[in-house]
Amino acid sequence: MEFRIDPFPAETDLRALWRAAWGGPMPPRFADILSRSLGHVGAYDGETIVGFVNIAWDGGLHAFILDTCVHPDFRRRGVATRLVSEAEKLARQRGAHWLHVDFEPHLADFYRGCGFRPTAAGLIDLRQDRAG
Repeated sequence: MEFRIDPFPAETDLRALWRAAWGGPMPPRFADILSRSLGHVGAYDGETIVGFVNIAWDGGLHAFILDTCVHPDFRRRGVATRLVSEAEKLARQRGAHWLHVDFEPHLADFYRGCGFRPTAAGLIDLRQDRAG
């Protein structure tokens, strides 16, 4: 297993991983997203991408872990933990002071195991109309 910094995978390769990991379509033109990111990390088995994490940022001190995923055939081998660890190192090297992550409740133990601690936060679901 090789972990590559900023590999800019081909859309077709990332789309195949995304579909296997998430079960649905990837956002269109993911390359546009990556071009604005602080960085990203890919896990490769040979030349096949089997894991991925994106590091978004605010252009300053805050970085955000997004889209952590591992192909189902490679899960439970420490790939996701290593992806997050590499993302943490990369964010630190590139000047971020804070690394944030949002996750679903069933992933709390995983992210706490990666060193994230709970914080108070707020969230507005922009898909919901609050005017009514």
